[in-house]
Amino acid sequence: MAELGEIIDTVAPTDIAGIAAVASSQKVDLVVIGPEAPLAAGLVDALTEGGIAAFGPSRAAARLESSKAFAKELMGRAGVTTASAAVFHDPGPAADYLRSRSGPYVVKADGLAGGKGVVVTDDRSEALAWVDHCLAGGLGDAGRTVLLEDYLVGPELSVFAACDGKDAVLLAPARDYKRLFDDDRGPNTGGMGCYSPVDLPQWLMAEALEAVVRPVLGTLAEEGTPYVGFLYVGLVLTDEGPKVLEFNVRLGDPEAQVVLPRLGADLLDLILACLEGSIGGVELVWSSGAAVGVVLASEGYPGPPTTGARITGVQEAVAVPGCTVFQAGTARRGARLETAGGRVLTVVGMGETVAEARSATYRAASHISWPGMQFRTDIARGD
Repeated sequence: MAELGEIIDTVAPTDIAGIAAVASSQKVDLVVIGPEAPLAAGLVDALTEGGIAAFGPSRAAARLESSKAFAKELMGRAGVTTASAAVFHDPGPAADYLRSRSGPYVVKADGLAGGKGVVVTDDRSEALAWVDHCLAGGLGDAGRTVLLEDYLVGPELSVFAACDGKDAVLLAPARDYKRLFDDDRGPNTGGMGCYSPVDLPQWLMAEALEAVVRPVLGTLAEEGTPYVGFLYVGLVLTDEGPKVLEFNVRLGDPEAQVVLPRLGADLLDLILACLEGSIGGVELVWSSGAAVGVVLASEGYPGPPTTGARITGVQEAVAVPGCTVFQAGTARRGARLETAGGRVLTVVGMGETVAEARSATYRAASHISWPGMQFRTDIARGD
């Protein structure tokens, strides 16, 4: 980001008044909000009240992500198919519920936990321990309520919609990989890689729009909280049909890093159409090529990461034709680039086919290293 513009590091991402003041003093025309925390804290509301155009949902609409219990209740009212779940505030009833069921067990913290609030396990004792951890304050307020959810069997799919409060247009889908290790083993993460396009039947995308996105938008609008912004729908393609796993109120990464490079239109035009309420008339054009993204993470992730390690090879990686390196958890110390977070870099390769893009991505990633670096080797492998 420092290569693109001035960095204002005196205002925290959740300092709503501070961000609004900066936007006003800088005479900003449009604020596009990426992370979930400022959305959940009401940044769009504050900017709008100050007369500044902001792209993203209001605080009330952002509850689709900031409260999984709210999202479940809303899906029930909207008639959207999802996994059955029970909500608990106390460990005793939650434990009784778990003991009455067989695995796999899915335990979700209700609030925002940076992609680390979900445990999926066959081990009941592990599920019970996670319930206790959440309800005892191990995740702060995010875990004061937990959802015990039925496990959904089937491949996962990420569907994105650009929404104007009344209608929506779907972006190209992507397939993401949430588990830390190859073959979907290990703990859940915020995402270890993904690819786009995904070869899907047209009826499936139509169903995602007609049976999920539009009913959710309609229900929110009817209840006085119209949704404007990007909406991520995590779907599981079960034997009974697609079911919603979760919502995010943003594009998120690494999905955005493989979807947006394939967009043949100007992203700003898409955003303005959403803000003007005219998204229904937009037809998006996508490149025929593919993009594959692989996340390079620090040792310890998704737990507390080891930081401060020197990163080498980024310039060599971006020299690979068709490749880009997106920086997330990095910091500059003079000329030295260091790790400063859990998911540090996403290496994205483009190609005519998924196989070609995958080859470019891993060729670029092979140039990058730091002590303890971890990544999956099976992203877009095709099996």
